[in-house]
Amino acid sequence: VQLMESGGGSVQAGGSLRLSCVASGYIFFKPNCLGWFRQAPGKGREGVASIDSYGNIVYADSVKGRFIISQTEANHTLHLQMNSLKSDDTAMYYCAVSRFQNQHRLSHPLYPAEITNWGRGTQVTVSS
Repeated sequence: VQLMESGGGSVQAGGSLRLSCVASGYIFFKPNCLGWFRQAPGKGREGVASIDSYGNIVYADSVKGRFIISQTEANHTLHLQMNSLKSDDTAMYYCAVSRFQNQHRLSHPLYPAEITNWGRGTQVTVSS
């Protein structure tokens, strides 16, 4: 069972990137909550965006209005469209799954302690 991220890279401030995460096996079977996390050097891992089995989406305040999380269920893929990127967005970005979650998630993205499966990460670097 694997999660494989792609789409990271280097971009100038104000630019855009689209991250994708492909899941193998049964990892995206519902119920679940899917999410993107990031970790900058010297900082903890933070939830950026989550989407639950009911389609509820929540974002961290720092990315609201700029990032969009979506999924393509047919090919088990999770996406993160990142627009108006800032230097503060520089981090390693991780795809993650919290399996068996059957709750409506309405207030905050996933926390690291909730995660059952992690991807290996993809680096995003934003230069000012």
